[in-house]
Amino acid sequence: MTADIDFTAFFDATPSPYLVLDTDLVIRYVNTAYLQTTGRTRDQLIGKYFFDALPERLGTPDHTQQNLKASLHLVLDTGKPDTLVLQRYDIPALDQPGGFEERWWSKIHTPIPGPDGKVKWIVQRAEDVTAFVHSRLARQLTEEFTEREKGMAAGLYARAGELHRLNQELSQAHARERQVAVTLQEAMLSVPDLDHHTDNIAVRYLPATTSLNVCGDWYDVVDLAPDRYAAAVGDVVGHGLHAAAVMGMLRSALSAVIRAIPSPAQALEVLGLYARSLDGATAATAVKVLIDTRSRLIIYSSAGHPPPVLLHSDGTCELLDQATDPPLGARLHHVPRPQAGLPYTRGDTLVMYTDGLIERRDEDIDASLARLTAALAQGSTLTPDQLADALLARLDVAEGAADDIALVVIRL
Repeated sequence: MTADIDFTAFFDATPSPYLVLDTDLVIRYVNTAYLQTTGRTRDQLIGKYFFDALPERLGTPDHTQQNLKASLHLVLDTGKPDTLVLQRYDIPALDQPGGFEERWWSKIHTPIPGPDGKVKWIVQRAEDVTAFVHSRLARQLTEEFTEREKGMAAGLYARAGELHRLNQELSQAHARERQVAVTLQEAMLSVPDLDHHTDNIAVRYLPATTSLNVCGDWYDVVDLAPDRYAAAVGDVVGHGLHAAAVMGMLRSALSAVIRAIPSPAQALEVLGLYARSLDGATAATAVKVLIDTRSRLIIYSSAGHPPPVLLHSDGTCELLDQATDPPLGARLHHVPRPQAGLPYTRGDTLVMYTDGLIERRDEDIDASLARLTAALAQGSTLTPDQLADALLARLDVAEGAADDIALVVIRL
């Protein structure tokens, strides 16, 4: 079976410069790379006799035009490929009328026969190796090296330069896309009520290091009069724009619900019902807390999320793990979610987070939680901002982790 290949598209996509000549040495096709290498347009090359389109620079050494012509005629006469290694052939300078640019090439001329077996076309691959000729590496190629070995060295040098350029472009694109992703995520995580808690709440968001895209972790803080406010963190399965869109809808829904129903369990019940209607929301996790500053009580409920930690001023820790239920949308039928309360003392710190902060490959969740509480025990006297940074550093995720991380630190 013959593959259905668009060879014009193939040659236009390849980074190597190619052109096709007929038996009169008239240019019939040039690919994009050839145009970029020579600085010419298709109209300046196609349909032109090769040595009119790219004339010889008079007075150049080594009879460069004769060498190139001889190679092309050799291919026409013998029907066999011919290679020119480190061949100098200057080209007219675009910005200097009558001037020329010094260029060195590694050229391969390959014949294509017609139905009668005679040469019908010549394919020229022309690698610009000028940089190689002026490099220190070229000066190391003594007469002990064969012409073929010199040509291989020039070709490898050209490929290495191309790969280096492509790598730089990819790195720049990676940095731009990552910055766009982080900026988008920060916009989606905008929390106006945080402006009222600059002294007692610190938040952090770190995108996954393995993903260029926005992710599904989120946090929220909502003021509820009188003397109460709520906080939440959540995690949508997956990465990318779809996960981020689902995250945005769940976060907005829960933020609206808690304003009307200031009960964490009931708010998560409503969110669970809503999650069933969203593609990609099933198995998302969330934990919601309501902080009553007058009674100094934390009321909470969790939908399959890692438990928040209450850090006391003496360095001891308590897990908020007494009201945990399956993730959002996991049940086929509605079941009331559990809710629990835990008193706190002024100066205590509540830490909420997503699993990227603590979970490690092949490690039990109990070991992960033990490492978290041990890291927290060392920071009971730190401010929320200091504790957030110290926690990321002590858990070795300050530069990011394999999963995205959302972190909320609340000084009560």
